[in-house]
Amino acid sequence: MLTRRGLIATVAAATAAAALPGSAAHAALPEVDMEAVIKAAQIDPRRPDTALTPGAKASVLEVERALQARGLLAATYVDGHFGTSTIAAYAAYQRSLGYTGLDATGLPGPTSLRSLGSGRYTVVRAISPGSIVTLRGVQVNTRTRTMLLEAERLIGSTLTLTQGSYNTGNAASAGTHDGGGALDISVTNLSTATRTTVVLQLRTVGFAAWLRNPSQGDWPYHIHAIAISDTDQSTAAQHQAGDYYLGQNGLANRGPDDGPAVTPKRTWEEYQRM
Repeated sequence: MLTRRGLIATVAAATAAAALPGSAAHAALPEVDMEAVIKAAQIDPRRPDTALTPGAKASVLEVERALQARGLLAATYVDGHFGTSTIAAYAAYQRSLGYTGLDATGLPGPTSLRSLGSGRYTVVRAISPGSIVTLRGVQVNTRTRTMLLEAERLIGSTLTLTQGSYNTGNAASAGTHDGGGALDISVTNLSTATRTTVVLQLRTVGFAAWLRNPSQGDWPYHIHAIAISDTDQSTAAQHQAGDYYLGQNGLANRGPDDGPAVTPKRTWEEYQRM
């Protein structure tokens, strides 16, 4: 089965000529900022309108024009807003490459984004979730692991993980743990103040994180975290990341965010550039 991590050699060969430093083709191609595109692809489908994600318009337009050129997106939706129509069109493109399931959710991965832009644009600030590894008994990807370790450094203690990523079949999670970037963290023996500190530092390094309680669903007290801009996210996790940006709680009721404020909200890549 083809995955989002496939096609690397094929895409590299197809774009090698355009990527040669100093070549006329390379100089003429516009740049698509993958960080901006992924941010828009998480936020824009959750907006109540067609507002644009700041800093993403030019890159999203390039992606939408490429989708339109392939007959996957109507011209009316080539507007810099990575909304549900653009998500659907990008998912169709992913399926045309042979991707299925979590690799065809409409959230761009680095390989498909480069493939789509072959001869049209170059990709800068690429994001990759890395490989899948085991951490304290749960599965995560290496990007998520690195983020968690940095949050723990800021907190000054090691956290207990109760659920990781790539974990399908958990009805209570509503699909948020099916893909990458998802963590559940035990709060047993943590004071109220420490729980807030943990959520704050998770948010600081680029997680959308909340303290969950039994009144909200069929679960005990725990901290739920989604690594923003993880390109392996499930659709449900993408929605939670978008809701976090929009000041919501990441639950089905889309209530107001009940966690500690972090301003501005940053991705892991943005945090590293601080």
